[in-house]
Amino acid sequence: MSFPYTTLMVQGTTSDAGKSTIVAALCRLLKRQGVRVVPFKPQNMALNSAVTADGGEIGRAQALQAIAAGVPPHTDMNPVLLKPSSDIGAQVIIHGKVRAEMNAKDYHQYKTIAMQAVLESHERLLNQYDCVVVEGAGSPAEINLRDRDIANMGFAEKVDCPVVLVADIDRGGVFAHIVGTLSCLSESERARTIGFVINRFRGDIKLLEPGLEWLEQQTGKPVLAVLPYLHGLFLDAEDAVQPVQASRGAFRVVVPSLPRMSNHTDFDALRAHPDVDLHFVRQGEPIPAADLIILPGSKNTRGDLEWLRAEGWPQQIARHLRYGGKVIGVCGGFQMLGQSVTDPLGMEGQAGASPALGLLDMCTEMSPDKRLMQVQGVCAFDPDQAPVIGYEIHMGVSTGGALAKPAFIIDGRPEGAMSADGQILGTYLHGLFDTPQAISALLRWAGLNSYNTVDTSALREASLDRIADATQPLLDALIALKQQQASA
Repeated sequence: MSFPYTTLMVQGTTSDAGKSTIVAALCRLLKRQGVRVVPFKPQNMALNSAVTADGGEIGRAQALQAIAAGVPPHTDMNPVLLKPSSDIGAQVIIHGKVRAEMNAKDYHQYKTIAMQAVLESHERLLNQYDCVVVEGAGSPAEINLRDRDIANMGFAEKVDCPVVLVADIDRGGVFAHIVGTLSCLSESERARTIGFVINRFRGDIKLLEPGLEWLEQQTGKPVLAVLPYLHGLFLDAEDAVQPVQASRGAFRVVVPSLPRMSNHTDFDALRAHPDVDLHFVRQGEPIPAADLIILPGSKNTRGDLEWLRAEGWPQQIARHLRYGGKVIGVCGGFQMLGQSVTDPLGMEGQAGASPALGLLDMCTEMSPDKRLMQVQGVCAFDPDQAPVIGYEIHMGVSTGGALAKPAFIIDGRPEGAMSADGQILGTYLHGLFDTPQAISALLRWAGLNSYNTVDTSALREASLDRIADATQPLLDALIALKQQQASA
C-alpha cells in the first residue's frame, strides 16, 4: 500500500487530547500495510525521556511511537526536548544532547536556532522513510506562543503539511474546543486543517451525530473519525502521572510524587502487577504504611530533597526501615540516599550543596556531562542473577564506600549500591522493573513472593494493536479524503 501523505501532522485542541496515542496508532497501522513510516515531534516538553540507539535522548512518547512503527528510536524523531527544572527554566536538549539550561524568555529567542534543528531532522527522515507522522505539542491556539512557534502551526506552515485536529470529548466542551481553536488560527492555518478527530467517545453515537453535522456545517471541514474510549491500555505516558493507583494486591509500594519527578514510567510494570498496590503520594497527602518505598528520578535533585523534608519523608523512611521495610532509590532518588548532593555549576538550579538523607555512604556531585546509555546485565543481589535491561540517563557522579556492594552488574561493571543490612538498594538504572525476571527478583528481595509475572513489552504491543484497530476508521478516512481531493 502507498500512503498519500509524505508528512501528516496531528495537533490537539488541548494538551492530553490524544495526539501521542493517535500518532502511535497511525504508525502501527501503516507499518502493518508495509509503509515505511516514522514518528516525529518537533518540540517536546516532558520529564519522561528515553535513550536512543544513537546515544541521545528523546521524549518517551516518541520512543513508544517508534516501537509502533517498528523502527529503532532515533534523536531525529524528537530534535528539541525541553526538560523543566523549575517553573521558569528548563534543560534544552537538541538532537539528543544537552545544549543549555535556559529560562522561558531566553528559549523563546533561541527558537529560531531550534527551528533549524527541527527542519534538519525532518529532512533526514523524509529521505529515509515513505511517511512522517508528526505530533504537535499542547494546542496551536496558544496565542502567546505563536510567535516563533516550532511545535505546531509554525512547523506545519514551514514544511507545508496537512493537519488533523484532535479533541477529547471525555473532558467536555468538544465542539467549543474545535471551533474556538480554528478561530484562533490564521487563514492559511485553517486551510491546512483537513479535518477533525473526536477522541475518547463513549455512549450512543446516534446522540452525537447532530453535533457532528453542525460542526461540519459550521466549519466546512469533515469529522474524519470518532474514536472510542479504550480502557486498560498499557502505554508509556508522555508526562502526567496518575497520583493514586486503585488498590489491587496486598503488597503496597509507595512513591513520593516529587515536583520534578522524571521517568515515572519506571513504575508502569508495578502498576500492572496483580499483587502490587502502587501509590503515588502527592504534596499534603498522608504517607501510608508500605512494604516498599521507592524514591524516583528527579530533574532537580536538591530541590526535590527539600520537598521531601518539608513533607516529612525522612522521618517516615526512617520509621519504615526500623520496622524492616525496604527502600529503593532510582537515579535522582539514588543520589538522595547518600550523604550529600553538590551542584557547583548550578546544573539543576542554583549552585550549592545540600545534605542528603544519609542512608548510604556516598556523595554525588553534579557535572555538565550527561550519561546516556542503553544497558543490560544481571541483578547482583539475586542468587539466580536475574537478567535486567534498561537505560541510564543522568547527570552527576556518585562516589563512596556504599558502591563497593553493587546492586547490579551492568555490561560487566558494578552498578548501584546495596546497604550492608540489605534493606536499601540504589541504582542509576531506569527501566529496572521492565524485565520480567528483574521485577520478580526485586519484589522477592522486597518481601513479595509471587508466581505472577509482568511482561511490559507484551502488554505494550497488545495495547498498540488495540489502539491501531480502533483507529482504522481514521486511516480509511484520510485515504478517502485524498482520493476525493484528487478527483475534484
